[in-house]
Amino acid sequence: MNAKIALFGAGGKMGVRLSKNLAKSDFQVAHVEVSETGRARLKAEVGVDCIDVAVALSDADVVILAVPDTLIGKIAHQISPQLKAGTMVMVLDAAAPYAGHLPDRPDLTYFVSHPCHPLIFNDETEEAARRDYFGGIAAKQSITSALMQGPDEAFALGEAVAKAIYAPILRSYRLTLEQMALLEPGLSETICATLLDVMREAMDETVRRGVPAECARDFLLGHMNILAAVTFKEVDGVFSDACNKAIQFGKPRLMREDWLKCLDEPEIAESIRRIT
Repeated sequence: MNAKIALFGAGGKMGVRLSKNLAKSDFQVAHVEVSETGRARLKAEVGVDCIDVAVALSDADVVILAVPDTLIGKIAHQISPQLKAGTMVMVLDAAAPYAGHLPDRPDLTYFVSHPCHPLIFNDETEEAARRDYFGGIAAKQSITSALMQGPDEAFALGEAVAKAIYAPILRSYRLTLEQMALLEPGLSETICATLLDVMREAMDETVRRGVPAECARDFLLGHMNILAAVTFKEVDGVFSDACNKAIQFGKPRLMREDWLKCLDEPEIAESIRRIT
């Protein structure tokens, strides 16, 4: 595709990642970055210069907002008067669109896409891919996308851009905006990141109680590997009776009875309100 993309936040951490991948695509890209540090980073790492907003938006087919959640609404409203009808505004996280921060422009297409990141269990053999934990460099990752508003045929363009910025791609999923919000912040941050943080705290406590730090880390990460493989059916196995009993008594000690309510719509909405 020869669509023209205006990339906002091009010199940020995420923007540079996207710029590197877009440089390998057939898309025409206009880079926008307000900070001098970001402009210098983009020039040093990608070899491209930034241009003025008005020039970047001129005839842009897609505008990617690779900026923090708290700035998406502000920037989207600032540039909205300069966008022609039919322009696609792409956001890289569901939070701001879900919170209603995008301008009321029914003639624009709003597309949201977010990476799944490389899987813990994968078939990568190259060192660069095995060490690419975030994705978008060498390891294959799946992506999620939602067409928030706009003609259904616009999804193909949005997905093509998403596949380019997050390459290499394992699988691509089309979801609703509400489903994307369930996955993040719900599943990935409120639940997964929280429980991982709890596990790290527990590991640190075993060290405080006398277990050698390297041993505690090896023990926990090793058990995370096999326990996750069994839990997510990566291997054909079952937990021991002792492990099942530990789960039976451990879960009510660690988790509130109604903990699944953190995935209810009011909880997700409040979490997104805090984020944005």
